[in-house]
Amino acid sequence: MRAALRLLAVLLSSLVSYVWCLPTSQAPLVDHATRNRSVSFQVFAELEELARLVDISYCVGLTGTGIQRPFKCISRCDDFQDFELVTTWNTGQLMSDSCGYIALAHSPSNPRIIVAFRGTYSIANTVADLSTIPQDYVPYPDDRESPKTEACRNCTVHSGFYRSWVNTRSEILPSLEAAIASYPNYTLTLVGHSLGGAVAGLASLDFIARGWNPRVATFGEPRLGNDALMRFIDQRFHFSDNDAGAAGKETAYRRVTHVDDPVPLLPPKEWGFRMHAEEVYISKSELSPDVGDLRHCDGDEDPHCIAGADATSGVMTPDDLATEFDRGVHSESDMWNAPSKYKLWQLFFAHRDYFWRLGLCVPGGDPHDWGREYPELGLGDNEDVNSEAAKRFGGQRS
Repeated sequence: MRAALRLLAVLLSSLVSYVWCLPTSQAPLVDHATRNRSVSFQVFAELEELARLVDISYCVGLTGTGIQRPFKCISRCDDFQDFELVTTWNTGQLMSDSCGYIALAHSPSNPRIIVAFRGTYSIANTVADLSTIPQDYVPYPDDRESPKTEACRNCTVHSGFYRSWVNTRSEILPSLEAAIASYPNYTLTLVGHSLGGAVAGLASLDFIARGWNPRVATFGEPRLGNDALMRFIDQRFHFSDNDAGAAGKETAYRRVTHVDDPVPLLPPKEWGFRMHAEEVYISKSELSPDVGDLRHCDGDEDPHCIAGADATSGVMTPDDLATEFDRGVHSESDMWNAPSKYKLWQLFFAHRDYFWRLGLCVPGGDPHDWGREYPELGLGDNEDVNSEAAKRFGGQRS
């Protein structure tokens, strides 16, 4: 009996010591479990639709066949009968390879101005883009234009991503300003994949400074800048660690990530880059995910989401990314055990697998998706069809 009491005392003492040593800023251990992190069927439906919209952006560029008016392409344009093309843009390889389109969605229930930012076709360019040094970030309008600029103190941004946005801005602003003036009640909606996700994120800050209220969804967005810039994004979108990602909470920004996708972990944390809040994490590796495979994440870097795969082993130099990519493709012995940020062969798979396999402008999308029917996901008014779709994808109408 005495031995048992001594053992209990030791265990209690160890527990008290452990709790006492916890950082004061750490959230309660039970907090994550008590919050509802499930994704509603409506959020699932919106993100699935936006994934198809950003997939259409791959029809723009040197290897695309284009988008024609009213809204026609060889990919998924027929899914969106009430869309009207405003314009497309292509800055070219020498100007950061930014492509995309602006379209009007004339839906009576959900009118929008869509700005879709395409990712890059070139894997080599992707690795190079993730290897450039950061530069100071100055919000629009810069200090030379307005003394009332809200400062982003000590903020740095990935210079390649920022250069891509600056090159894109002059291409799209005239058409976008005209569309907003003509349709002031339409919701400005930005969507981007990969490099396009980074550009969409930077564009959203610019648009907020102009007095617009964009809604943003990105898929496989890389890290944009340092911790100060991430706090600035969180503040501009009114994210809060206390309620970020709470089920049912309306948010203007959703950063969608996918298990094994290396791009959200790049550029590496060792180089001073960080993530921002409002992550939605897809935990299922293969296509197609159900509602239960998505979850809202907590704060900027939730260890239960993509940040949990960010194992650090030494300091990685820019050249290491290309080296590890080559090793991963040609060496099977240790490729599956590598940290996710080194799995650059997943640029062909996990980085493209967001509800559908993105990135190829062909009829029906990527051949991987051929034979799969487009679900009716609660975006119209047919309640019978929508209820049946909710059952098929494991969700509940909300």
